Amino acid sequence: MNQTARIISIYAADTSGFCSALFEYGGMSVIHDASGCNSTYTTHDEPRWYDMDSMMYISGLTESDAVMGNDEKFVTDLVLAAEELKPEFVAICASALPAMVGIDMEAIAYEVESQTNITSFEVKTNAMQSYITGAGNAFKELAGRFTRDKMWSPASGDAELKVNILGLTPLDFPLHGTCEAMGEWLKSNGLKVNAYVGMHPVNKDANDGEEGNKEKKDTHNLDEIVRLTDANVNLVVSSVGKPLADYLYEKYGIPCVVGTPYGKAFSELLVEDLKKAAVQGENIYSAKNRGAADSNIVVIGESITSASLAAALYHEKGKSPRVLESVGDGDMNVLNGPDDISCTEEDELEKELSKAETIIADPLFEPICNGKKFIRLPHSAFSGRCFTREEMNLINTSLDKLGV
Repeated sequence: MNQTARIISIYAADTSGFCSALFEYGGMSVIHDASGCNSTYTTHDEPRWYDMDSMMYISGLTESDAVMGNDEKFVTDLVLAAEELKPEFVAICASALPAMVGIDMEAIAYEVESQTNITSFEVKTNAMQSYITGAGNAFKELAGRFTRDKMWSPASGDAELKVNILGLTPLDFPLHGTCEAMGEWLKSNGLKVNAYVGMHPVNKDANDGEEGNKEKKDTHNLDEIVRLTDANVNLVVSSVGKPLADYLYEKYGIPCVVGTPYGKAFSELLVEDLKKAAVQGENIYSAKNRGAADSNIVVIGESITSASLAAALYHEKGKSPRVLESVGDGDMNVLNGPDDISCTEEDELEKELSKAETIIADPLFEPICNGKKFIRLPHSAFSGRCFTREEMNLINTSLDKLGV
């Protein structure tokens, strides 16, 4: 049967991506769904609960309210909560039931904003897509409401280049150390982080904007969304950041470089591409900069991070794995030739994996790898909190630890 997983897991849903994207921005994020589901969307897919609080709620939708179209109850609850909590914004999204019965979420957001004067908006979800769609839509909606209107101009002279890092969420990256490693990597190459979009370093420093040192738990980072247009170039480190990069390019002309800074050699290539894009104003898909695929090695996962790992192994080890994009709604532009494919069906994955000798993937893929050499690379969006102690931070560091 198609679209059936007998053995492997499934990826976090778009509603989880919505929660992850907006977690650190001081807004009130509400999923329109039945009571009791909040832990699925937030607690199980969101490790930041251990370090900081966020206004993440669920509407407590009942069957009778859904069938009878009682939207007034949801609007009233939203208005009362917003007036009490005074969030920076109110964001709402739909689970499967509101999406199926056609509840007008955009109209509900309009009503809330009209009654509270607090910026309110809908993020398109239906609980049937992956976290990439939910988070990507959330970032784009957030930028559409708060980003300063300022057109891009080419970088010139020896001015320090400002970089937005787009697509950082703990669904794709280890929570601890990723942001700090990316910031240090850019700083060591003479570049400045203008904004981290998604998650942020535990402690801000001078490379992090004008805020000075603050503890992460006390920081609302909406100011970084406001100043996105101050950047010379965007670095898209996962598919979650691509819709926002497209929006910033189409509206303000800010170019992007697509790739995750894995390994030393590929990270150096990314720096050169960032400098080039900042001057030329053209988007660069650095993750495609790799040789012909070696069918003996396969990387499974989200498209940009997987393609970037393949590129990093090519530039550091002379090996170029095939990429099997296994989420289904990532950025497919980074797939390189006929050997890289989007492969979301379990039966199809098993067939493709039978051709390989070495497989790099989340541990929950191992049961369908039939005794192949398996390199465990946990992906929180796929296996949740099961393997957090095995997570590897590969940002601008040697790939020897992979053992490829």
